[in-house]
Amino acid sequence: MEEKMSDKVLLAHGSGGRLSHDLIAGHLMPHLKNPILNRMDDSATFGLNCRVAFTTDSYVIKPVFFPGGDIGRLAVCGTINDLATSGAEAKYLSLALIIEEGFPIGDLERIVSSISTTAAEAGVVVVTGDTKVVDHGSADGIFINTSGIGVIPEGVDISGSGAKEGDRIIVTGTIGDHGIAVMAQREGLKFSVPVESDCAPLNCLVSDILGVSANIHSLRDPTRGGLATTLNELASQSGVGIQIYEDRIPVKDGVRGMCEILGFDPLYVANEGKMVIIAAPGDADNILDALHKNKYGKDATVIGEVTSKHKGRVVLKTALGASRILDMLTGDLLPRIC
Repeated sequence: MEEKMSDKVLLAHGSGGRLSHDLIAGHLMPHLKNPILNRMDDSATFGLNCRVAFTTDSYVIKPVFFPGGDIGRLAVCGTINDLATSGAEAKYLSLALIIEEGFPIGDLERIVSSISTTAAEAGVVVVTGDTKVVDHGSADGIFINTSGIGVIPEGVDISGSGAKEGDRIIVTGTIGDHGIAVMAQREGLKFSVPVESDCAPLNCLVSDILGVSANIHSLRDPTRGGLATTLNELASQSGVGIQIYEDRIPVKDGVRGMCEILGFDPLYVANEGKMVIIAAPGDADNILDALHKNKYGKDATVIGEVTSKHKGRVVLKTALGASRILDMLTGDLLPRIC
């Protein structure tokens, strides 16, 4: 019995005693070690003498492993991408784990290894963290909270309230991939065209476009609520209207097919590796050229523009030439998606 339980997380692992230290030293630190975290102090110390961005988010996705990613990669990418929406260069992350008693140690290590790999890809380090263990049945396996700090380069001022009339709206790739991949995994759905999550860190992509344009006004990652909800948020924040065109919006055939079968609209399905860019019209071509050279932006395209008409609203011009108002998502189309 003792040998079997050693492969599972126990309540005692959250006690703060020897088992807690053993869990951290034996299963977490080997994946996350770096000079700042190795000090094992109650707070990380580092120098910052500049304008910074700070964000935090919690991840409760079900299932924790899905095609194209897992809860660990999702947590790192989500936090990095939130920093990137302000143009910030991500530097440091915190990591808090809430683990259910009985969660397999092997799965925990797989998740933490994924966190380490994704952080390394993005050039950030986990510098502080926390681990708690709760009773069996209280956490549905594992929940993760991550916070991030990033440095905003001098001269960069990007906000959801920055969109201007005439600006072009760019999406960096196909929409709906993440939500459909997670739903298919959750429900055991099999389709002839496989779909994987687009979960990816976009800080380098944002750095690339900032290198070719000083006229990027708004950035937003269209996660829960999808592209339509994100565009509504930007229209409301900036006090402008947004016009997009159905035939310009990139959607993979597999995602489109699944949405038709399940009755979903891909415009409202979550993404975890895409960015909406609103920029001056004269810079759109340079931005697209930079995006197409980045592996996470190869399918980027202009999907519409900012207008002074229908302020605060998003209007879709359909493939048949009709106009359709896109409202924010009401309710929760796909719960526990991130």
